[in-house]
Amino acid sequence: MAARFWRSPARNELLNKFKFADGSATRRLSTAHGAAGGPKPAHLSKKGRLLTGAMIGLVIAGGAYVSTIDEATYCGWLFKATRIVNPFFALLDAELAHRLAVSAAAHGFVPREKRPDPAILGVDVWGRRFTNPIGLAAGFDKNAEAVESLLGLGFGFVEVGSVTPMPQDGNPKPRIFRLPKEGAIINRCGFNSEGIVVVAKRLGAQHGKRKMEETSSTSPSLGEEGKHGGKAGPGILGVNLGKNKTSEDAASDYVQGVHTLSQYADYLVINISSPNTPGLRKLQGRKQLKDLVRKVQAARDEMQWAEDGPPPLVVKIAPDLSKEDLEDIAAVALALHIDGLIISNTTVSRPEPVNSHPLAGEPGGLSGKPLFEMSTNILKEMYILTLGKIPLIGVGGISSGEDAYKKIRSGATLVQLYTAFAYGGPALIPEIKAELAECLKRDGFKSTQEAVGADCK
Repeated sequence: MAARFWRSPARNELLNKFKFADGSATRRLSTAHGAAGGPKPAHLSKKGRLLTGAMIGLVIAGGAYVSTIDEATYCGWLFKATRIVNPFFALLDAELAHRLAVSAAAHGFVPREKRPDPAILGVDVWGRRFTNPIGLAAGFDKNAEAVESLLGLGFGFVEVGSVTPMPQDGNPKPRIFRLPKEGAIINRCGFNSEGIVVVAKRLGAQHGKRKMEETSSTSPSLGEEGKHGGKAGPGILGVNLGKNKTSEDAASDYVQGVHTLSQYADYLVINISSPNTPGLRKLQGRKQLKDLVRKVQAARDEMQWAEDGPPPLVVKIAPDLSKEDLEDIAAVALALHIDGLIISNTTVSRPEPVNSHPLAGEPGGLSGKPLFEMSTNILKEMYILTLGKIPLIGVGGISSGEDAYKKIRSGATLVQLYTAFAYGGPALIPEIKAELAECLKRDGFKSTQEAVGADCK
């Protein structure tokens, strides 16, 4: 690469820019000024010429060195470099830090994963190919501002929302509280959303861009990527639907979300498990859930769809459920052929070591490491109750590849993280994928799918 640089036009252009290093440019300027009767500028000193020459040498040497680095190594550097920036976000108010992180991603100020995922991580769900099972949970990009960049980070899928029909501010601030030593967060945001109209415009633009790229691309490799990707990019996009706080008809809110946003989603989520919207969790009851799902399914199925069909419909449940509650949900899921369940949302309980924390009394849902055991137990229970027939997405407390692996062995086909990503930043994603691949190989699994529910059999 370095040899080609010395023979390239770029080398000549660079040297022309710095031609004054040997004094020739200065002499021409001096002649011109002399002809005009102006003062003659002084020649660069010997030290100046040496410094300029050294700078040119560094630029050339640096460029030559970088050109010899393979793309994978360079990509790895970029992800690791985010570790330097991430601690500064911890100095800011939690919600301000979140807003800045979303804005940075929306403007492309995040690394882009160029390295292919290990083949062992690939999994097929709902007729869609996920290059890896690691997803970003809803709550980070509530208003679909940074879909392309977040998918570009290397997540197998990204879920935006929750999106409400009408814009709403959510609960009063402060409403997000960090517990860094516990690896946890308490939030009571209350579905703060810009509304489905704004989100639909953003997703529509992203969807249109994706279609144009597929149409204009003639490269076989890009064509294959498009085949394995989703409606918004190389990864799969989920849209999480919520209800407005003041709405008296929850079903109509979810139906409105389906009518407006389902065309842009690779899968849809009915979120009935947030603890921060009054009355929402009552929709998890057997009769209420059955009535709600039937109406939402009907709304989805009455729309006209292309050959790929309507998006799968997934229900997100809470971890604070009794055995009877879980049995009711499993029965409804099997009877109505729900496409998937997300297990679980945040908890209103305060398990150790959070129960003794000064912030334990703050109302809201707890997420992060303290939720891991509780949510994993619910996941395992639901896998057994649904007979392994329904794809489950495991969420709650994942901060490593080993954590993701435990969720998969407990019945999760896919997994999601959020709190660990908020603390660890982009560098965490390739680390989790690499560790998960090692866990699968260590125990003799040839694919992610083979490990699903291994601890329940």
